[in-house]
Amino acid sequence: MKINRLLILCALAALVAGSACTKKEGGDNRLVILHTNDTHSAIDPDRHNLGGVARRDVLIDSVRGANENVMLIDAGDAVQGSLYYTLFGGEVERKVMNAMGYDIQILGNHEFDKGMDQLAKEWKQLNANRLSTNYDFTGSVLDGLFVPAVVKKFGDKTVGFIGINLDPAGIVTESNYTGVKYIDGIKAANEQAAKLKKEGADMVIAVTHIGYENEPGYSDMDLARNSRDIDVIIGGHSHTVVDPADKRPGVPTWRVANAAGDTISVLQTGSSGVNLGEIDIDLDTKQVSAKLIPVDSRLDSRVGSKIESIVAPYRAKVDSMRSQVIGNSPFEFERKSTEMLNLLSDFVRVRGAELCGKPVDLAIMNKGGIRNSLASGPITQGEIIDIAPFDNSIVVMDIKGQDLLDNFAVMASQDGNGVSGNVSVLYDPSTKQVNSATIDGKPVDPNRTYRLATIDYLAAGNDYMEPLKKGVTIAKSPEVLYTILIDYISAGKLDTLLGAPDKKPRMTAF
Repeated sequence: MKINRLLILCALAALVAGSACTKKEGGDNRLVILHTNDTHSAIDPDRHNLGGVARRDVLIDSVRGANENVMLIDAGDAVQGSLYYTLFGGEVERKVMNAMGYDIQILGNHEFDKGMDQLAKEWKQLNANRLSTNYDFTGSVLDGLFVPAVVKKFGDKTVGFIGINLDPAGIVTESNYTGVKYIDGIKAANEQAAKLKKEGADMVIAVTHIGYENEPGYSDMDLARNSRDIDVIIGGHSHTVVDPADKRPGVPTWRVANAAGDTISVLQTGSSGVNLGEIDIDLDTKQVSAKLIPVDSRLDSRVGSKIESIVAPYRAKVDSMRSQVIGNSPFEFERKSTEMLNLLSDFVRVRGAELCGKPVDLAIMNKGGIRNSLASGPITQGEIIDIAPFDNSIVVMDIKGQDLLDNFAVMASQDGNGVSGNVSVLYDPSTKQVNSATIDGKPVDPNRTYRLATIDYLAAGNDYMEPLKKGVTIAKSPEVLYTILIDYISAGKLDTLLGAPDKKPRMTAF
């Protein structure tokens, strides 16, 4: 029976990943790493029938069946982005990842979304090694849950793993990471990697959640170029698809020169679990090959009961909410589209004016606050929560024109963000400097006070919108954004906006 099972697994591996139907030669001297990042509670396949945890499990089992040494690693943000997290706070993701047998997990910024106590509750129950090299949790509820490095032996070779996180300031709500002390990521990575090499590690692999390139603070590319002892970087946060098979000019590269002039590997799978990364390492030569494996419907007939039995009790409540029709949209609003960003920006302005009982000069909304698409046709309650799943309220503030201009500059550095339809901002794409900014056709006056509607996450200076902290809040909605949206759509109060999508960018690079 053992032989039959092995043959079945190897045949599946050949179908999925191009593996031979025997265990690969040199098993003791080879390490295969499977990796995910930013899966964002994508338990079920998406609206394009891609991804899904049951399919991912099939792929993981197939690769394990064909290889001697396999590590399964997640680079953070396994949560937030679907009803499974909104309703159950990470419980589903934790159970599923335990069942899949993750070996190493690190924190992303969204792991903090429900606060430290909830994070500690879920992560105490993880089976994986919890890795963080540059967060000091001393005295917090996470104290003792993480280690700065993990060392694994494969044959006569030793591989060290480190975990590098972003600076939570400016991206995580301050009260949600109370007691966490951030340590410079590049410094911590280099010190720990050098220590591991000195102690005999043949290779060091950094698992990171800092973004691929051009991120605030520092990125995987910065880490790669400033390191000497790191051999592979497995990243997350920026949702970058790094496909080693894609040789087109301009696409993200996976081979980077480090500070010593050696070439190292930098990899990331995108987001939402639509790809599984596979890294194949010859531990004798330190040669690395890598690929992305699509997670799609081709193996649905192979899905077993292991994952489905975990998810089923939770799916019943999720499906119930996704079936409650509250309205209709004659058009499709894709998650990353201009019309979706414009829709929510205009809505925030409308609700802001109602909150303070007076007209609001403008509204600001962030792209990162939009987590899903709105299909044309019936709108369900669950669909709206999937689009705006965060516990964000709408706030109205008074803010000086100069602070507003400074914030537009921050938004320009993010390649534009959401503003209401009466606003026009032009910026230089090379310098990210604002060239002009008008409200109702008039240039923003640095000395005037404007009334701004936004969400409390941004008002607190998050998403690096530090200038908004200088505003004075005058009103705040008692409900969170998705609840207000559901109420408005149910009452038909958004029919005009839904029926006339604005496709014109309001922050424009020239």
